[in-house]
Amino acid sequence: MMSSRIVILISGSGTNLQAIIDACEDKNYPGEVVGVLSNKEDAYGLTRAKNAEIPTVSLSHKGFASREDYDIALIKEIDNFDADVIVLAGFMRILTPAFVQHFQGKLINIHPSLLPKYQGLNTHQRAIDAGDKEHGVSVHFVTEELDGGPVILQAKVPVFDGDTVDDLSARVHEQEHRIYPLVVKWFAEKRLTMQGDNAVLDGNVLPVSGYAND
Repeated sequence: MMSSRIVILISGSGTNLQAIIDACEDKNYPGEVVGVLSNKEDAYGLTRAKNAEIPTVSLSHKGFASREDYDIALIKEIDNFDADVIVLAGFMRILTPAFVQHFQGKLINIHPSLLPKYQGLNTHQRAIDAGDKEHGVSVHFVTEELDGGPVILQAKVPVFDGDTVDDLSARVHEQEHRIYPLVVKWFAEKRLTMQGDNAVLDGNVLPVSGYAND
């Protein structure tokens, strides 16, 4: 089986990018990161990619008149890589419907909450403020609804009394780095697809909370 071509979009330090790059070093991993794109030229994730000899593109949104114009340019850059899957790894942009439709079914994101809880920003603080006893992270297909696409896999972490945002963030990050390369692997193996409003793994429609989540 040919190796799947993975393109990763980032805005920041790129720790999930690094986790996927590390996973791809295993000769049995079915994918290869062929390009990394960022809307911020100083994103440390670009350095991570260059260190791994992966082509990079820095495309600032500041030079574009509209979100739509930027996304059209971004689509062209991604298409140049002939990507099989596009992985959002801390890409801090709300995507236009045209972008999502262009890559429908091969666009995945990671979000630091147990979706559908806490869509949007400041998820760790919101979980603490709500007195939640568990928190976590979700990998999901991207649809036009912000953080609303079908969940593929979640990982849960406990919330302890006295936790700070940094405490909880560190716990969640550890799980992110475990589950994101796994979901990308499923996709690369063609075991994972999006059908309608559902994530489907090995022919089975996954529940709302994703695979094997109790």
